Amino acid sequence: MDTLIDETATRLAQRIRLEREARNWSLAELAERSGVAKATISKIERGEVSPTAVILVRLAAAFDLTLAGLLARAEGSGDRVSRAADQPVWHDPATGYIRRQVFSRPDHPIEIVRVEMPAGQRVTLPASSYAMIRQALLVLDGTLVITEGGERHDLGTGDCLGFGPPADTTFANESSTPCTYLVALARS
Repeated sequence: MDTLIDETATRLAQRIRLEREARNWSLAELAERSGVAKATISKIERGEVSPTAVILVRLAAAFDLTLAGLLARAEGSGDRVSRAADQPVWHDPATGYIRRQVFSRPDHPIEIVRVEMPAGQRVTLPASSYAMIRQALLVLDGTLVITEGGERHDLGTGDCLGFGPPADTTFANESSTPCTYLVALARS
């Protein structure tokens, strides 16, 4: 799986540069639009560092894409069948969070993502990452605490949450065991 993660990181670095160049944006302009430091973007594009989930969401939003949309463009997949062996996997270097793009096509309104959140880890994503999508989350195994704005949701295996209006959202595994969950999202 590490080879697949490395390949995804390389494709993602290339895609970020392509998206920026397609818009004729300088590194400074992308930095300003995304709130990500110019030096960080440069290192990502050169493949020197792997971006965290938060940074990827900010870059995707600057390009007017969802995170899944950016990852799908990086992979270039267009098949109707999403084979497990071909699904892009991305690893957040800051938390160990593993994100598998189960299904995403540019011509289909639904995306499905499978996430493995290590014990004791958390990721906070800005409200801007939810501005153009609607999503629901299903906990497959373990427990997950989602804080949307100021509202806390404690979820266990089999629990599902339909997200509300865009708000800064924290996904936290406060337990001592990993948590696995699915996210289904639709572009609005």
